[in-house]
Amino acid sequence: MSALIETNRLFLRPVTIDDTLDFFEMDSNPKVHMYLGNNPVTSIEQSKAWIKDILEQYEDFGIGRLAMVKKDTNEFVGWSGLKFERQVRKAFDYYDLGYRLKEQFWGNGYATEAAIASLNYGFKDLKFNEICAAAEVGHIASNHILKKIGMQPSGTYTYEDDLCNWYTLKNPYA
Repeated sequence: MSALIETNRLFLRPVTIDDTLDFFEMDSNPKVHMYLGNNPVTSIEQSKAWIKDILEQYEDFGIGRLAMVKKDTNEFVGWSGLKFERQVRKAFDYYDLGYRLKEQFWGNGYATEAAIASLNYGFKDLKFNEICAAAEVGHIASNHILKKIGMQPSGTYTYEDDLCNWYTLKNPYA
């Protein structure tokens, strides 16, 4: 996968095994996992497994989460992007928009910036008909971002005992 998406402040580039320590730093923080099942990683091996899953997405579907890197400092902010999802909503497959950031980068608009760029990439370049997203009902910040970028609330569902809001967006360029 060679996608490189550029925004005003960020590069979104393919994840590599060299991102392992940054993934571990991000995903071992309990605050980052508050709305992700409260199950932060506890070993580098778990972070390597996450990266392996992303690399497999690239190989199998030509798409997957991208590393979010600040242009001015080259710091790893987190990840964002699209992935082909088959596990969360078992009744159907879909393209999922997601993002996860290191805590020190929260509240700076990076998730919104990367999410908008990811939607544009999915609709304009990849010609997807629809992109979906989800956020736990209690995750105020993530729900706010999804509404702000134009995702349409489309009901709720339960995932691993957590009530989640479901969002969809049809390709506005189709």
